[in-house]
Amino acid sequence: MSNRLRLTDILVTVVVSIVFGLIYKVWGPLYSMVGTLGLHIDQLIYGMWFMAGTVAYLLIRKPGLALLAEIAAASGEFLTGSQWGLEVLIYGVIQGLLAELVFMMFRYKRYDILVVSLASIGSAIASIFMDMYKGYIGDLATWNLILYLAARLIGSVLISGVFAYYVVKALEKTGVTNMLRPISKSDYDMLDQ
Repeated sequence: MSNRLRLTDILVTVVVSIVFGLIYKVWGPLYSMVGTLGLHIDQLIYGMWFMAGTVAYLLIRKPGLALLAEIAAASGEFLTGSQWGLEVLIYGVIQGLLAELVFMMFRYKRYDILVVSLASIGSAIASIFMDMYKGYIGDLATWNLILYLAARLIGSVLISGVFAYYVVKALEKTGVTNMLRPISKSDYDMLDQ
C-alpha cells in the first residue's frame, strides 16, 4: 500500500476536519463554562481539540494527515468565529506536528490505541508549550500546575486517544471506511481463501 496521499485522502481529511472545526466552535463555550467549576476540570475536556488529527490518521493511515487535519480543523474553527481568534491556527499547527512526530516514530505502521494515545499526549504537550509561551500557566503554584498538566494529559488520552480509537472502530464496523484504504496484497490473499 502506497503512503502517497491521494486527492481522495486530502478531501476526506478536510471534510472530517471541517466537521471537527464546527465541533470545536461549539466546544469552546462548553470548555469556558466548565472552567468556571475550578480545579482545572476544564482540562479534562481539552483533548477534544486534538481529535481531528487522531481520527484522520486512524481513518486514512498515511503520513501528514494528522497535521493536515489539525490545521484544517483549526482553520474551520477560526473561520466560524473562534473565541480565541487567529491563535487557534498556531495551536492547530503545533498540535498536529507533535501528533505527526509520534506517528512517524512508529513509521506510520501502527494504528492501535497506544500509538493514538501517545499522539494525543504529543498534541497536549504542544498545547502546554503554547500555554507557557502565552503566559497562561506561568504563575501557577507547583501543586496547581501539576493538577493542570495531569488533567490535560488524562483528558487528552481519554478523548483524542481512547474515544477517537473507538469512534473509528465503530465506523469501520459499518463499512464506510473501506473506501478510504486501498486493498493491500494481504487483503487480496484473504479474499482468495
